[in-house]
Amino acid sequence: MGEDEKNRKKVSRRQFLIRGGLGTVGVLALGTYLFRNPLRRFAAGAINTADAPYMGSTDTPIIWFEVIKDNTVVLHSPKVEMGQGTFTGLAQIAADELEVSMAQMRVVHADTASGNIDGFATGGSTSISSLWMPLRELAATMREMIKTEAAKKLEIATADLTVSDGIITGGGKTMTYAEAVAGVKEWDVPETPELKPVSDYTFVGKPIARVDLKDKVFGAPIFGMDASMPGMLYGAVVRPSLIGAKYRGANTTKAEKMPGVVKIVKEKDFVGVVATSYIEAQNAKEAIESEWETDRNWNTADIKAMVEVGKGKAFVIQKEGNPDDILEGSADSLVSEYWSPIGAHAQLEPSGALASVEVGKATVMISTQVVGITRDEIAKRLDLDKHKVNIIPTFLGGGFGRRLHTPNGIQAAVLSRAVGKPVQCFFTRKEEFQNDTFRPPTHHVLKALLKSNGMIEALEHNVSSGDVAFGSPMLPGIAESVLGADLGAWRGGMIHYGVIPNYQAVSWRVKLPFATSWWRGLGLLANTFAIESFMDELALKADKNPAEFRLVHIQDDERGKRLKSVIVAVVEKAGYKDEVVDGKAMGLAVSTDTNTPCAQVVEVSIQNREIKVHKVTCAMDPGLVVNPDQVRAQCEGAIIMGMSAALYEKMEVVDGALTPTIYGPYQMALMKHAPKEIDVVLLQGADVPGAVGEPPLGPIGAAIANAVFRLTGKRHREIPLHLG
Repeated sequence: MGEDEKNRKKVSRRQFLIRGGLGTVGVLALGTYLFRNPLRRFAAGAINTADAPYMGSTDTPIIWFEVIKDNTVVLHSPKVEMGQGTFTGLAQIAADELEVSMAQMRVVHADTASGNIDGFATGGSTSISSLWMPLRELAATMREMIKTEAAKKLEIATADLTVSDGIITGGGKTMTYAEAVAGVKEWDVPETPELKPVSDYTFVGKPIARVDLKDKVFGAPIFGMDASMPGMLYGAVVRPSLIGAKYRGANTTKAEKMPGVVKIVKEKDFVGVVATSYIEAQNAKEAIESEWETDRNWNTADIKAMVEVGKGKAFVIQKEGNPDDILEGSADSLVSEYWSPIGAHAQLEPSGALASVEVGKATVMISTQVVGITRDEIAKRLDLDKHKVNIIPTFLGGGFGRRLHTPNGIQAAVLSRAVGKPVQCFFTRKEEFQNDTFRPPTHHVLKALLKSNGMIEALEHNVSSGDVAFGSPMLPGIAESVLGADLGAWRGGMIHYGVIPNYQAVSWRVKLPFATSWWRGLGLLANTFAIESFMDELALKADKNPAEFRLVHIQDDERGKRLKSVIVAVVEKAGYKDEVVDGKAMGLAVSTDTNTPCAQVVEVSIQNREIKVHKVTCAMDPGLVVNPDQVRAQCEGAIIMGMSAALYEKMEVVDGALTPTIYGPYQMALMKHAPKEIDVVLLQGADVPGAVGEPPLGPIGAAIANAVFRLTGKRHREIPLHLG
């Protein structure tokens, strides 16, 4: 067992929360008054470098594993599958300790009735990393439990049994796992056995094919919108089209007489309709005359003005030396500004749920990233014991943070309760765009002073943003007063160039009039765009090679060495040149997110006044790689998503309404815009798995902007990038 793995195992859930400062007694005892600047910076630094643990039960293997008659082992996963390949990676980890083949592994979502509930969420790039040790221990323990039952039936000592492909052998006798567990009512749970060395694993580290591939290729009904129940009805909810609109009531007279209408449901916070078909429900909804109250009609310019640095509340989240004095006292400082817009999740499957509420209990089938929170919120609204609410997670048709909020589950449950039958209720595409929990717009002001030798003397990053994490049910309400700065808004916004003697990062918090929250990578894309574009400016001003300029400013501790390694690797693999060759230029950018360093080089040209990305080379160090194909696919997906945001995606506010409200007008990267090649280089600077899903999103925007500068001589300071 490597040193990283030993340290990871020592960090219990309780220890992590105390170190991370997210709502535990150990931290909250400090109080909202004492927890000021130095302590807040300490907490921010701890959050920035912490490895998030798994926050569910790991004491009972039988709620994780089920052996069925054909000798297949079913893993009931508390982490949901939303395209990231988590089910496959978890199956590989479990199979190696269970001593079964991949063909014998099947993975399903754990419903809340099973008791196997993730206390956090599927998000933050933690699914594989947080379950790496717990799942290995659970699988090894389950293997020994099965062997113990086999020993009883075979009348052979457990120590004399061997296992291969789910078949137990000893004393000239054999028994399958299925035969061993048949009829077992009570299990003996031993102490956690010694785990196999990773070097002895058969599946971990191999590019195993996706376990959910067949269902997706053949269109199996596995997504939220596919869910059905006998006698199911269809619901629709009237939703606001204007920012800040408060529901005041509705006239439903016309809707009540519409064809197919079963019932109009009026609640204190919404009005909905239940009908015998989807189209009838939608038609009746449109006939409802709803009354909304708004304070003002907002426009994009109003929102952009709100997030200007200096207008919100400032929190210093990182500081070294005396950057204030140095930067304020110099006339030679370089000052630059950058902006990012409102971003939509724009996931393919809109939000919705299928709920069946009966007397004293409820069942809800839903695409959710927060299974436990969804259950608790629905139970509270229905005034039920939470154990009487069973959430059955489905595959997600895209998540990206959108499924971390599930009021749609509450609405479907309320409609079902009103009619006593199952009700399926989903957002329309227009409702999805207008009622999203958006990526907040940002404004960045960066300042720096160079020494005569071209080294940075002082650097400051100011980021102003709406909330990302604050206001989410995933954080305790007191987190705001304890932490001050929104940890999601400043993600990716700290300075990772530790050789600089004086630096600081300042987060300005602004409360916006519409819902903003988690978006893939949180603030990573916008913050990295600003910092790495500015580092490019500084390298050019210092007349230094951009790669070498970054390398000499990175410290030589373990974190710094891993970051340097990915820069060196990407420069070598891409053949990076800081010059225009045949109408093409290269751009470089780097970031470290949740302890995973990533560096990218893009090759770009200008064609017909449009930015064309030809190739992306990505070097990343996610630690131990469970499935290299899965990791490369996540890199490719994050790069395309980040490229789409950097070049095309933007929400506007017009006369109080968020717009566009449909694909097409809401521009996104299409297949024709995709790079011809994405080359991924994976390094291993740690002996445990690290974050994968979000870190590759960070550098792409800045890398493209840096390449475009070399082609045009103009520094683009706002995404999406436009040539004008």
